[in-house]
Order: sequence, then C-alpha cells, then structure tokens
Amino acid sequence: MVVALSVVAALVVLAVLTWQVVAHGAWWRADVRLDAAVLRAAAARPGWRGGAQVLADAGDLVVALPVLAAALGYAGLRRRAWFGPAVYAGLMAVTGLVVSAGKAAVGRPAPGTSVLGAHSGYFPSGHAATAAMASGLVVLALLPLCRRAAARRLLVAAAVPLNLAVGAALVWRGYHWPLDVAASWCLCWVLLVVGYRVTRWWGSRG
Repeated sequence: MVVALSVVAALVVLAVLTWQVVAHGAWWRADVRLDAAVLRAAAARPGWRGGAQVLADAGDLVVALPVLAAALGYAGLRRRAWFGPAVYAGLMAVTGLVVSAGKAAVGRPAPGTSVLGAHSGYFPSGHAATAAMASGLVVLALLPLCRRAAARRLLVAAAVPLNLAVGAALVWRGYHWPLDVAASWCLCWVLLVVGYRVTRWWGSRG
C-alpha cells in the first residue's frame, strides 16, 4: 500500500510540476529564483566546477549505460534468468522515449534564459533521469544477489546520495533548472516501481 501511494504521489507531483512550468506558476517563479541563486553561488566558486562536472557526467548515457549493462549481465548470469534484466533494459529505453516526449511537449528554455531557442527542451532532465534509472535498475538487479542485509542496505543507500549529487551538479553547472531534475526523479520512481512489480510477478509464477 505504501509503495502504491508513493507512485500516486509521484504522478501527482509530476503533473503539478509540469503544469507549473508550462503555466509559469508560483513554483516556476520559485524555481527561477532558486536557479539564479545557485548560478550566482557557482560563479563565486569556480574551484567547484571540476567536481560538479564529474558528477553531472554521471548522468550521461556514455557513463550510465555500460554500468547498467554490466550489472544486468552479471545478474542474468548469476541467476541464470534473463526476464528481469530484459525488463530493466526495456525500461531504460522507455525512459529515454518518455523524457524526449516531455522535452518536446514542454519546450522549456535553458537555465538562466527565458527565450526559446533551437535547443529548447530542458524539462524533464534527461541526465537526471538517466542517472536515476540506471542506478535504480542496478539496485533492483543486484539486490537479489546480496545475501546479507547490510549489503542490501548499503546498495540502496549508495543510490540515493549519488542521485542527489548528480541533480545538484546539473543545476550547479547550469545544465538544468531544479524542477527539471525533480520531475525526472518523480518519473523514474514510477518506472522503477513498475519494473520491480513486473519482475516480482513473473518470479512468483515460477
């Protein structure tokens, strides 16, 4: 019940965020102010740029996909079952399609600007979604292989600060507005729960 309610909450928040960004509502105005404050702080701390860039790059497909592929391959070989890895790989592809559709529909301009340009389409964040889905799917794939509870807790706990850091870095480097990142997290939570439920259902059949 708790998980189901969390999915509903994530969908509601995602819908509200999308509405606020499109309608330039109160949350959009707060987002613009927060983004401006972060960019001012980033400009005053040029020494942090390198570290922030490394974290932001964790959401790049070139970085995330090989890690996910390795985890899915390892899980499939260890368990001698490929339904779960196939579902997770499919969800990663679906995420990209949904994010691309959202970007095209909303057409939000780049951070620090209010003018639509040739490359407008920043909501939701593709990098934040890639990092969240890849790390979440790695956790789902490897959790059944962790025999100790401490290892399972560590695996889950590592994914949370990683995504918080990636999201913060994307805003810090001026690649995305804060609400872009938040929307991606909501979307990915829904997709991860779907993947978990589907694989659990399939496992219960056998």
